[in-house]
Amino acid sequence: MDLSFHGAARNVTGSCYLIEAAGKRILIDCGLYQGGRELHEENAEPFGFDPATIDTLLLTHAHLDHCGRIPLLVKGGFTGEIVCTAATRELARLVLLDAAHIQEEEARYRARKEARRGDHGGAERPLYTLLDALACLDAFRRVAAYGQEVALAPGIRATFLDAGHILGSASIVLDLDEGGSRHRLCFSGDLGNGGRPLLRDPTPPAAAETVVMETTYGDRCHKPLEPSVEELWQAITDTFERGGNVIIPTFALERAQELLYYLRQGMEQRRLPHTLQLYLNSPMAISATEIFKRHPDGYNEATRALFQNHSDPFDLPGLHFTRDMNESIALNQIRGGAVILAGAGMCSGGRIRHHLKHNLWRRESTILFVGYAARGTLARQIIDGAKTVRIFGEEIPVRATIQTINGFSAHADRDELRAWHQQIQGVARTFLVHGDEEAMARFAHLLPANTVEMPRLHQRYTL
Repeated sequence: MDLSFHGAARNVTGSCYLIEAAGKRILIDCGLYQGGRELHEENAEPFGFDPATIDTLLLTHAHLDHCGRIPLLVKGGFTGEIVCTAATRELARLVLLDAAHIQEEEARYRARKEARRGDHGGAERPLYTLLDALACLDAFRRVAAYGQEVALAPGIRATFLDAGHILGSASIVLDLDEGGSRHRLCFSGDLGNGGRPLLRDPTPPAAAETVVMETTYGDRCHKPLEPSVEELWQAITDTFERGGNVIIPTFALERAQELLYYLRQGMEQRRLPHTLQLYLNSPMAISATEIFKRHPDGYNEATRALFQNHSDPFDLPGLHFTRDMNESIALNQIRGGAVILAGAGMCSGGRIRHHLKHNLWRRESTILFVGYAARGTLARQIIDGAKTVRIFGEEIPVRATIQTINGFSAHADRDELRAWHQQIQGVARTFLVHGDEEAMARFAHLLPANTVEMPRLHQRYTL
């Protein structure tokens, strides 16, 4: 039985792990690297294995850094099944089609730019196209429910457990039997921040000999949720008093829906004006919100009860869905009194860049970050205090109020990660992944000595 690491190794993105056991090759996740070079250099490199030799892909959840290279896997020869939860299957379809569309748009933009310079044919091609994304969708197979064992092959069984990160997210337990030797291996996936308003807390496995776990926030604790919600409401109030707009770079999955929930709560408690003009300016977030409504079984008891009582937690006065590009452009004419949620959360693409271009230089506006920003992204540059940033080839001065609220993270923090790990019986070996190297090293000191590994890219271990 061998385990190898082909992504998120001393890195926060690009999750991809390979298990070889009982004559089969099982891949866990196949995600994009995200950051400064996200769509070209790193993602265009070989996987570190032959895609045609992979029998099954198990997908923990639908975030791009976990599923974004699946079309490339299929282009490379993968013909097996992709197994995931029902909600992940729907959300992954949305995410992959959106990613392909963005890549095609960016490729056309680069080609036009090169053509103006007289350099024909030199522009980089998209990693994959809409047709490539569509080609992989028929391979998806959903598991019936959390906790239900799935037989993948003789000697290999998988169980999906609720990871509490986004709708449909899972930790995956593999029971392996090879030549009379048995081994239980758990992949945490991305673990959720407990006590959230929508989802259940993560469910750890009862026991496992080997654990592969994320460490995105392995070196810090989150701010408590209630003060974070208060800070959100206050930031909006203060900005409106200055006559500006609140621009929130928003991840389409979970973060957008959670913010809608809190804004609705603020109106109900009269902390926010009922005249608030709120724009969800993200076609993917709008579609994701509709998918969220179709899976009430994925929520905690309180939120599920809201749906059963026909009280939509994502519906509130003054909410406008802006799918059309012309409607999106028109939002840049609003001088004040608007809250605009737009993707992408790390400002690496999408409509948020247009809103930043029109609001970053305005002292009366606020740019409000409520999620993780990887190194090399535009979001990280702004958060780290850049005086100017380059958007669409233009240097934009940063004069708006820049505010970061850390309590909304969808990831478990240091103490929650440790508590999750401590609940698993019989752990002999832990591999830390999906985190900055410094965060991993700090978290490693919290676990029992001599049992922790920090694998490097393509490193292989025998279990």
